[in-house]
Amino acid sequence: MMDIEKTRKFVDQCWADEIVPTLIEYVRIPNKSPSFDPNWAAHGYMDEAVRLFERWARAKLADVPGATLEVVRLPGRTPVIVIDLPGQANDTVLLYGHLDKQPEMSGWADGYGPWIPRLEGDKLYGRGGADDGYAMFGALSALLALRDQSVPYARCVVLIEACEESGSYDLPYYVDHLAERLGNPSLVICLDSGCGNYDQLWLTTSLRGLASGTLTVRVLEEGVHSGDASGVVPSSFRVLRLLLSRLEDEDTGEIRPAELYVQIPPDRVPQARRASAALGSAVYTKFPFPAGTSPVTEDLTELVLNRTWRPQLAVIGIEGLPKPADAGNVLLPYTTAKLSLRLPPTLDAAAAGAALRALLEKSPPYGAGVKFEVESSAPGWNAPSLSPWLEQSLARSSQLAFGAPPAYMGEGGSIPFMAMLGEKFPQAQFVVTGVLGPHSNAHGPNEFLHIPTARRVSLVIAQVLADHAARSEAA
Repeated sequence: MMDIEKTRKFVDQCWADEIVPTLIEYVRIPNKSPSFDPNWAAHGYMDEAVRLFERWARAKLADVPGATLEVVRLPGRTPVIVIDLPGQANDTVLLYGHLDKQPEMSGWADGYGPWIPRLEGDKLYGRGGADDGYAMFGALSALLALRDQSVPYARCVVLIEACEESGSYDLPYYVDHLAERLGNPSLVICLDSGCGNYDQLWLTTSLRGLASGTLTVRVLEEGVHSGDASGVVPSSFRVLRLLLSRLEDEDTGEIRPAELYVQIPPDRVPQARRASAALGSAVYTKFPFPAGTSPVTEDLTELVLNRTWRPQLAVIGIEGLPKPADAGNVLLPYTTAKLSLRLPPTLDAAAAGAALRALLEKSPPYGAGVKFEVESSAPGWNAPSLSPWLEQSLARSSQLAFGAPPAYMGEGGSIPFMAMLGEKFPQAQFVVTGVLGPHSNAHGPNEFLHIPTARRVSLVIAQVLADHAARSEAA
């Protein structure tokens, strides 16, 4: 049996002495995901991050008999790190994370920045530590803690990719390439998700899908004087508003087409109710609302369901509009908007993208030139029901590591890897968790890693791996 206090001491020391200093070096590396740095290979930052991870892991695994680490590189694709640790139980566990990063984003506080590591108390500020640089370190510290006590664990394969922030488009090629090595895992642990607070373990039960693209409305071949043309030529921005109203109710934010909804599974509603009760007003107060701004509803459970199981639209970019300081009295020839539509977890993302295009392009107002280009779609994911042993293990692990029971809630974002593995390994159990809690602000300014939560998640993973091996031996 695992001694929880010995494990806690081992993990905490590993984090303090080795992991945090290494993550500080990692934050300094601007290894943006390929979608944000098309010349990533020439710039060399991704390889620099991979070498940093590789050096640390090789040093820690030097005394582990049979352990292997390989940086696998398929031609023209981002690399992956594959770590294979033989186990004492006749089974396989796959542990997943990524090391690529989102771009800089404006709005960082003075003295902070995406590539400026700043350690303040329990928080490490900078891009990538929480999303998702900590994952490999958390996984290996858990495994090494078990080895330190001679606690059995199954064969474990740690897979760290470098394309997740771009939609993991390289990953399917590696999953196929590594199929023999990955085997048929009975347990998949993903450390790339969020947590509702820092007081308990949060398990992700679902992930929304995504359909995104650009909507362009053209009414003129060139801009013309607004005093001459307004009232004669329709405004491209107004036509854009009309088209968006086909998709979204501007008063409520609800998505209009029924085909973009699914029936919410019955077990997810009470889970959302319990999660909202645990969070209270933090469901919405975690966001940086300006004074006087309110959420779309005061019903906390509905807010949780909105961000996990219902489609929602965000206009994330606009082109064709000059800056206010540069704006003349000109009727603009076109307006282009980048649309991001979050989809229910079980909705077909490709079909949703096609439906979106048909909806926006049909019968354009005034016969305007309207084009919607679907740029990407990502499937959502709904976790399979937990086996009794795993549900009990997670309850015990959360109590031991956090002193509180676990909470279960869907996440509003996408992790394409999960849908891929869910389809490939339909019999596997999934533990999806993470450290992206209140104000950690993944992808945004002032992103940080909450170090105590990362240490506790490492402790949870150690307990789950120990319980998994005990269950495998008993079977």
